[in-house]
Amino acid sequence: MVTGSNGLLGRRLVNVLRNDYEVLGIDRYASTDEKEFVLDITQKERALESVVKLHPFVVVHTAAETNVDLCETDHEHARRINVEGTANIAEGCAKIGAKMILISTDYVFDGFKGNYSETDQPNPISYYGLTKLEGERIVTSALPDSLIVRTSVLYGWHPSKLNFATWVIKSLREHQTLRVVKDHINSPTLADNLARAIRAAIERHIEGLLHVAGSERISRFDFAREIAKSFDLDANLLDPVEMRDLSWAAKRPRDSSLDVAKAEKELGIELFGVDRGLEEMLRTEP
Repeated sequence: MVTGSNGLLGRRLVNVLRNDYEVLGIDRYASTDEKEFVLDITQKERALESVVKLHPFVVVHTAAETNVDLCETDHEHARRINVEGTANIAEGCAKIGAKMILISTDYVFDGFKGNYSETDQPNPISYYGLTKLEGERIVTSALPDSLIVRTSVLYGWHPSKLNFATWVIKSLREHQTLRVVKDHINSPTLADNLARAIRAAIERHIEGLLHVAGSERISRFDFAREIAKSFDLDANLLDPVEMRDLSWAAKRPRDSSLDVAKAEKELGIELFGVDRGLEEMLRTEP
């Protein structure tokens, strides 16, 4: 079972897993896919009943509120989805003995250090990061054999929702000038690469905590320049700014890049740098 199956990662996961498994996607929005189940994870009784009735052996929980500024301005909404919704899925998994894989975030860190490994102590500076860390603790406590996967700046093709890479591509193709932060550093992650890594984690019965992200530490501005170069777009339209120049509601960690060495070793998979990720994105453009 894949929650949030209409999202960027959810869609990729369903496609990657369907070759060898019976996969059911669940999402709060209906789609045309007959193997998708409409479910709001915040409705506790229905969520529990659905997980028990459908009885998956693995649940990959990608559903989340990932709008960082919205989480900061509407705590109740963020908590309902990222904490209570996650707790509902975890309780359902516990009832039937299902394995749960929770997709978490680099924003559980404060960003002072960068290149965070699995042994580094989280210290979120935004409400989004706080809710995701709370979700991690709920899952770990309820399900000792669970897996927490922290990732960073997911990008890739989606038919209707923009992510950082597709926003840059669309805007530059429309000849718009873009203000992009040069002091905000992450580990951009191709959704397709992450989906294949999660499949490897399922097959290898991995438990615990893994940082599964792109293998390259890069600023948003430099990432945008690489996108422009790969897609033959005008990088001169990119205007470098600092985080303090933008009126964000939530604080962002300055450098929340992730060390993926443990994940590559345990999963036996290459996690892509930016060049390789963009090359695959270019090759698979719809």
